[in-house]
Amino acid sequence: MVQTDIQTESPMRGVGKDFRSSSGPSGGPSIAPHGKTEKDSSIFLALLQLESQVRKAQTVKELCFLLANETRRLVDFRQACIFSINPKGRARGRVEAVSSVAVVDRNAPMITWIERVLSELWEQGSLQAPGTLSSTHCSTDLQRDWKSFAFPHVLWCPLIRADQQVIGGLWLTRETPWQEGEVQLIRRFAETVAHAWQALGGTKRRVKNWKVLKKWIWGVLVVLMAAMWLPVRLSTLAPVEVVPRDPSVVTAPLDGVVGDILVHPNTLVQVGQTLFRYEDTKFRNQFEVAEKNLSVTWMEYRKVSQGAFTDQDTGAGMPVQASEVRLKEAERDYAWDMLQQVDVKASRTGIVIFTDKSEWLGKPVVVGERIMEVADPKEFELKIDLPVEDAIVLREGADVEVFLNANPLRAIPARLMHASYHASILPTNVLAYRVEAEFTDPPEDIRIGWQGTAKIYGEPVRLFFYLFRRPLGVLRQTLGF
Repeated sequence: MVQTDIQTESPMRGVGKDFRSSSGPSGGPSIAPHGKTEKDSSIFLALLQLESQVRKAQTVKELCFLLANETRRLVDFRQACIFSINPKGRARGRVEAVSSVAVVDRNAPMITWIERVLSELWEQGSLQAPGTLSSTHCSTDLQRDWKSFAFPHVLWCPLIRADQQVIGGLWLTRETPWQEGEVQLIRRFAETVAHAWQALGGTKRRVKNWKVLKKWIWGVLVVLMAAMWLPVRLSTLAPVEVVPRDPSVVTAPLDGVVGDILVHPNTLVQVGQTLFRYEDTKFRNQFEVAEKNLSVTWMEYRKVSQGAFTDQDTGAGMPVQASEVRLKEAERDYAWDMLQQVDVKASRTGIVIFTDKSEWLGKPVVVGERIMEVADPKEFELKIDLPVEDAIVLREGADVEVFLNANPLRAIPARLMHASYHASILPTNVLAYRVEAEFTDPPEDIRIGWQGTAKIYGEPVRLFFYLFRRPLGVLRQTLGF
């Protein structure tokens, strides 16, 4: 419990008394010492000034700082700590301010120790009234650090609200004992501080005109409920890319290795211009071998035909030998055709579209593999990959706004042409529907290959559905209704 054996010698002795009514040893009036009267007057003046500053405080933090540093004008102390008390909290006492310290370090050993002491004393019920504290009130574990973190004489003064609930307190320490007058002075000042603390944030502030506020709340709710029924256009966002319309796809005509690419990406080519070339060593050798085989077979056929005049059995093999000659001729013609396809030419005029030359040089390809495209630069459309989770009901001719990365602030109007019913997996592992659109008034600076974001508009819906469509979908999938 808090010690009550406080010394009675007080610097406040004689304050408020009428010294003229007292008598000295000779029976005459006794006059108080002039120096003591001035000291008492200065203390009263300081108390009035501090109470005025407390009433002007704007926040609890400002109030705690004032209490920790300006209380020195009333009583002398070496260190002051201001606490906030939370009876229901895990840590009962929390240091809010320390004298001569701008910012409290919550991890400092002294702060941690003092908060532990306050929590333990609160559990013992020793913090309900002002008084001195000593190490005997604490456990053995906390007593070991008392001399390190506290001066010998500690004064505790709680901050008590009007409903007798403790909301904070003052922890004052010094080397000399505390006098009764000093305790009463601090207690008087603490009552003023507690009242200001309660007004600033210790309790919930009352609403002065609850009826007016209630009407405003109901009015706002009615307006919000009415706004939820307003019709708005449902929309969704999806990535978009400008792609060529009806391009001429250039595929590999035969199995082989790409030897050289003679054009650069996005360059204009003419009909019949060579686009790329195979490594022709294999095909040239096949053609030369086929010609040699044809020559050998032809010589054998002539030999058989000449021997048929002298030997009837030799003449019987002429049809077989003639078939061999025709087979070798077919093999030679095939090798020649393959050799002629080593140079792949453009089938139309337009720009050639492919990734990069370095990705194809020396790369083996198979028949039918897509290598590049040739397209008209003025004929293009929009390819939109709409994720399944963002899909809405789409109609042909629906409005689309395109925001290209080259100019993200410009909205280009477009029109939806087709939306696929089958979703496919994109290279980014996203399941999406393929949507095709076209510009209603294509700008002149559009280039094939540009990318951006498309805003696709659907059917009109209520604002409630527009705002809560996704949460409702997640709720349905979670609960299964």
